[in-house]
Amino acid sequence: MNRALRRHPVATKTDRQRAGRSPAVRPAPPRHPQREAREGRGLLSFLRPRWAEEIISELRKVTWPSREDTWYLTFVVVVVAAAFGAFLGGVDMFFNWAIDNTLLP
Repeated sequence: MNRALRRHPVATKTDRQRAGRSPAVRPAPPRHPQREAREGRGLLSFLRPRWAEEIISELRKVTWPSREDTWYLTFVVVVVAAAFGAFLGGVDMFFNWAIDNTLLP
């Protein structure tokens, strides 16, 4: 059973006879948006593939950050990467010192 029928079940003949009238809400006929979209494309269907059109339409829906937000977040990433690099460098230097003084006398 499809979703439209679960939401708006079609009344049977006995249900209509009991109610005395036909149901007010009937499920909409199934639509084929891909078929409808491809019918009116014409020459563009050969020049631009469908997946490229879908990518462009999705990119138009994106909410892009402002220039200030981009600079701030870039600065945060650079600072965190530098701090993490310094931490890993310190750990590496500690292990080099520990190996030089314990295993290689």
